[in-house]
Amino acid sequence: VEASFSTLILSIGSTAAMGLGLAPHPQTGQIEKDLTMARFNIDMLEVLQTKTKNNLLKEESDFLNNLIADLRLKYVELSKSK
Repeated sequence: VEASFSTLILSIGSTAAMGLGLAPHPQTGQIEKDLTMARFNIDMLEVLQTKTKNNLLKEESDFLNNLIADLRLKYVELSKSK
């Protein structure tokens, strides 16, 4: 896998997805919800979004924006159902 900005945000997004219970843990194969971990990783993506504003290719910016929006939506849904 080539190191790129998209790979970085996908990695952080995957960790957030694991925290939301959307993906299994790579080592255990177990699905475990950890909303604190999910929120932290969503926040990390938002930091990247802020710090890279106007400095990304359109495709990178769109990917980051869509990933954050999707993760936020799922986080809010899960937070309400607690």
